[in-house]
Amino acid sequence: MKKIILTVFLFVASYAVEAQELVWETNVNKAMEISKKTKKPLLLFFTGSDWCGWCIRLQKEVLKTPEFAKWAKENVVLVELDYPRRTPQTPEIKKQNNELQQAFGIQGFPTIYFANGTTKDGKVNFEGLGSTGYVAGGPAAWLAVADGFLKKK
Repeated sequence: MKKIILTVFLFVASYAVEAQELVWETNVNKAMEISKKTKKPLLLFFTGSDWCGWCIRLQKEVLKTPEFAKWAKENVVLVELDYPRRTPQTPEIKKQNNELQQAFGIQGFPTIYFANGTTKDGKVNFEGLGSTGYVAGGPAAWLAVADGFLKKK
């Protein structure tokens, strides 16, 4: 009996560790460098992490799951663009996030854009692949929507 419990515990713990290993870049220029090297598009997550109920729900139901972690590692470079009310940010991150919010025309949160980014003559350009937000149905439903955008690239 102890062996079964230990085996189940280790199995569950391995999924939790996998989900925690995801790296969300906050600097879009660094993310673009990674994107260029890996030939993966950017997943730009516009969120209000400490006040937006739908953002928190999306995190819990999809973005912090083992299914999403596995998919993300294989398909995208993760970028979190946060607009918190209580969590402090550097002036550079605030400026970057506000510029990207305007550039993408973000009206509400959560919004996730899939895009390829390029830099030419010091200017950043994005080729949009699609956008989504919260999708009911957990990771499988959300990943089906995301895969639809990535297949278009």
